[in-house]
Amino acid sequence: MKTLFKSLHTLIATVVLMTVILQNGFAQNPDPNTMTKEERDAYFAKLREASEGDHKRMMKLLNIDSIRRGANGNDPTAPNAPNYDESKANPFPDLPDPLILKNGKKVTSAKMWWNQRRPEIVEDFDREIYGRQPANTPKVNWEVVSTTNEMYEGVPVIMKKLVGHVDNSSYPQITVDIQLTLATPANAKGPVPVIMEFGFIRPSWFPQQNPPPPGPSWQKQVLDKGWGYASLIPTSVQADNGAGLTQGIIGLVNKGQPRKPDDWGALRAWAWGASRALDYFETDKAVDAKRVGLEGHSRYGKATAVAMAYEPRLAVAYISSNGEGGAKINRRNYGEIIENVAGAGEYHWMAGNFIKYAGPLNGGDLPVDGHSLIALCAPRPVFLSSGDKGDQWVDAKGIFLAGVHAGPVYKLLGKKDLGTSEFPSLETTLIAGDIAYRQHSGGHTPGPNWPTFLEFASRYFNK
Repeated sequence: MKTLFKSLHTLIATVVLMTVILQNGFAQNPDPNTMTKEERDAYFAKLREASEGDHKRMMKLLNIDSIRRGANGNDPTAPNAPNYDESKANPFPDLPDPLILKNGKKVTSAKMWWNQRRPEIVEDFDREIYGRQPANTPKVNWEVVSTTNEMYEGVPVIMKKLVGHVDNSSYPQITVDIQLTLATPANAKGPVPVIMEFGFIRPSWFPQQNPPPPGPSWQKQVLDKGWGYASLIPTSVQADNGAGLTQGIIGLVNKGQPRKPDDWGALRAWAWGASRALDYFETDKAVDAKRVGLEGHSRYGKATAVAMAYEPRLAVAYISSNGEGGAKINRRNYGEIIENVAGAGEYHWMAGNFIKYAGPLNGGDLPVDGHSLIALCAPRPVFLSSGDKGDQWVDAKGIFLAGVHAGPVYKLLGKKDLGTSEFPSLETTLIAGDIAYRQHSGGHTPGPNWPTFLEFASRYFNK
């Protein structure tokens, strides 16, 4: 099952490359569904070659000759097979304390957190982990392409298709059009809360990874509460590969030039896209923009954590199976590790500086970690989710521990932590605090935890 999941994880990355062919400048055919398998394979090879070239360029900027290999999730007998032994999972057990200033002083008040410690943590993430979002990013002009009255699983909705046209007057060679869909109940008496997801477009030739659980879809569950739902396509903001870093919003602000070591990566770019969607929601009378939640799964779970940390207008987050590079203890050696994220296949998610932690530095040198990212979300509610079986790759316990170690910040700000530091048994629901956690038994999917998340979010939206 572990091998199967890693294979699917790799396949998802491949599919995402195909869904952004208009963004990265390599594609000759705009529809991946019309390509033969041989054409797709050739196209993937071309993208990998370009990504590897940019990765080597960044390593040269950092004066790094080589980095350590990541875990090989496809071969449990390989010398670099992933570790799933908890006794070997913590080579660097000491975590940066989110409530200790760099000068060694203890944070004892909310004022000290907001004015001193939080800016320190943000700076570490900006410089070393996710990269710096430019101070001035282009404006986005939202166009409502269509508005229709539809039925969604028996619920009448008003469906809006939108495109966010990013101002490219500074560099017309690159066009970025953000894709957003919004559905609100047709019988709503006023503005409603909205749950937005980082959406994934599955090509017809891509196999179904995990069948959805029986019962209504997550969208139907949201509508049944009288809320709306939205889907933002993150790859319409920024390609999910290193070859696309001179395109998309990152390429646009850099005027087509390659990144510097502390420039933002795809995770921050996708988070920026979520913020621009919030800009639109604030103008739509059907939406209560103060009650907007964000959900993302796997790599988009990482992006959800980043968006929640940096965007104070988000009310609640559902961070599903996000794993390494996101809201988990990243210095742990369990499943996917730093060396995977720093490699040529995933480095584009992060700042170029992150590569250092798979070369001359290691996980013990990280100035911040996943618990620090959750702490930046405080005091707003965060729901951490994972599965079992093939989801071992994302390190369920590491996600839980990140929630545990963010707890002191929530308590300092007058909120409730997880309530326990003991890793719970499968399908134990921990939603009494403002940090919540549940590990379901459905594998690498957000599906089984949607009802629990919506129960958790209702506590805040229904006030």
